[in-house]
Amino acid sequence: MSMILFACVVRVRDGLPLSASTDFYHTQDFLVCRRQLKTLALRLAQYPGRGSAEGCDFNIHFSSLRDVACMAICSRQCPAAMAFCFLETVWWEFTASYDTTCIGLASRPYAFLEFDSTIQKVKWHFNHVSYVQMESSLEKIQEELEFQPPVVLTLEDTDVANGIMNGHTQIHLEPAPNFRMEPVTALGVLSLILNIMCAALNLIRGIHLAEHSLQVAHEEIGNILAFLIPFVACIFQCYLYLFYSPARTRKVVLLLLFICLGNVYLHGLRNVWQILFHIGVASLSSHQILTRQLQEKQCDCGV
Repeated sequence: MSMILFACVVRVRDGLPLSASTDFYHTQDFLVCRRQLKTLALRLAQYPGRGSAEGCDFNIHFSSLRDVACMAICSRQCPAAMAFCFLETVWWEFTASYDTTCIGLASRPYAFLEFDSTIQKVKWHFNHVSYVQMESSLEKIQEELEFQPPVVLTLEDTDVANGIMNGHTQIHLEPAPNFRMEPVTALGVLSLILNIMCAALNLIRGIHLAEHSLQVAHEEIGNILAFLIPFVACIFQCYLYLFYSPARTRKVVLLLLFICLGNVYLHGLRNVWQILFHIGVASLSSHQILTRQLQEKQCDCGV
C-alpha cells in the first residue's frame, strides 16, 4: 500500500489550492480527511513551517516557506521524515517552476494545473523507491526534525476550529453583560450642565493664559496645567455619569482629587468662592456618578 496518498500545493495567506495530485481514494474516511486538510489549509499562517495533524487512519503533514505550502495525506505507517522530505521536494520543484508574482496573482483554485503531473511523479518516486536509496536525505530531515520538532495537531482539532463536530455546528451562547444604566435624574442633568460649564471655564482660562504668556515661567506653566487638568477631569466625570465603566469608585475619587488640587493651586487667580464653586460642582457630579447604578436585567421569559 502506498504511504503518500494525496498531496497539494496551497498559498499560505489564504489557503488557495494551487495544484494537487490525482485523487485515487474514495473511502469515507479519506474524504473526511480531505475535508480536514482544506480546513487546515485556511489556517496555515497561524502555524510554524512544519506540522502534522494526526488521525486514526491517516496523518496530514504540511511544510510551508514564504507564501507557498505543501500538504500531504499519508498513511499512519509513513515515517514523518519521509513525508517531510517529500513535501520539501515538491516545494522546491514548484518554486523553481513559478515565481512569486504568478503565485501572488493567482485568483482561482488550481491555477497551476499543469504541475499536477510533477506532484504525481514525485509521489510515485517516494512510494516506490526503497528506504536505502533515500537514506541520506531522510537522515538529514530526521536531524532537522529532532532539532526543531514540527507542531503536532489532531484531526479533531481542525474540526473544532472550523466549528464542525460530526457534521453539526456547536454554538455556545453566553448571556451578554447588560450595561444599561438607570434613567438620568433631574439632579443628574443639573450636575452635567454645571460640570460642562466648569470645564469650559477651565479651558478658556487655560488657553487664555497660555496665549498671553510670551515668556512662560515655571509658575505660569503650573497655572496652565492647573486649568487644563481639571478641564479634562470634568469631561471624564461627564462620561462616567453617562456611561458604565468598571472601577468607577476609584476613577471618581481620582478625578475629584485632581479637580480639588488644581483649584487649590489656583488660589490667587481664583477667589475662595470660585474655588468652592468648582469643588462643589465636582463633588455633586461625583455623588451622582456613584449613586447612578446599573439597571437590573429583566428576565427574558418569552424567549
